Order: sequence, then C-alpha cells, then structure tokens
Amino acid sequence: MIQVVCKRLTKNDLGLTGGHQGGICVPFKVARLNFFPALDPSEYNPRADVVFDCKGKTFCFTYIHYNSRLHKTGTRNEYRLTGMSKFFKEYDCCEGDLLEFCLNEGRYSIDIKHRNIDDEKDVFDPDKPLIIRSDWAYKRG
Repeated sequence: MIQVVCKRLTKNDLGLTGGHQGGICVPFKVARLNFFPALDPSEYNPRADVVFDCKGKTFCFTYIHYNSRLHKTGTRNEYRLTGMSKFFKEYDCCEGDLLEFCLNEGRYSIDIKHRNIDDEKDVFDPDKPLIIRSDWAYKRG
C-alpha cells in the first residue's frame, strides 16, 4: 500500500523567519500514522535516519522526537524532520511549495511541487486526502 504525506512549506520551515529551529515540525497526528519510523519515547530524543529518493538523487533526513519534557529535563515534546537544508537549496524550495513524502513497500521518496502563484486550485483537492493541519495532509493509495 502506498502512503503519501504532504507538507506545504512555510517561511519558518525554510529558516526565513530568523528563528533557530532545525527542520520541519511534524504534527503528532502525522507521527501517529506510522508513516515515519517508530521512535521509542523511553529513549531521550530518539531519532532515525530516513533516506528519500528524489529525481534520481538520495537525501538522508533525520526524524527525531525531541522529548525532554517526557524525561523531565526540559520543555520540548515535538517531532521534527531535520537535515533538509541541502535538499531545500538543491531544489530552490520556497514558501508555498508542496513536499510529497511517499512510502511504498518500505522505500521512501520525496517530490517537490513548486507553487505556481497563478494556480488558485488547492493542491489537496484532487485526491481528497485527510487534512491534518492547514499545511499537512495524508492519503493512502
């Protein structure tokens, strides 16, 4: 079964707001879909490298659960996909572009659909996926 998770990029995702966050925040609803590798919350800040194919190239991102709140050493409890700067530069990613993360038979791929400002059609409409947040969507194929 093919699974697709879509993320519309924001300025914050691309590091354009002056913040110092690393990578894109993955909502808990996406984390619970078992799309990305399972992470053990009993470990401190568990992580897994995830290799994505994109147009004949491979990129390794890190999927991480920053969980210092669960271990009573801080306040963070969030999932992130980090190590994406090279990918963003390689494909000239901009605010409003759509990332499509695909999982098919244990293999990950990623595609970028650059936003066409003349195109008013919502990118999530054609396949009627589950909208998780305004900038994330999920579908099974």
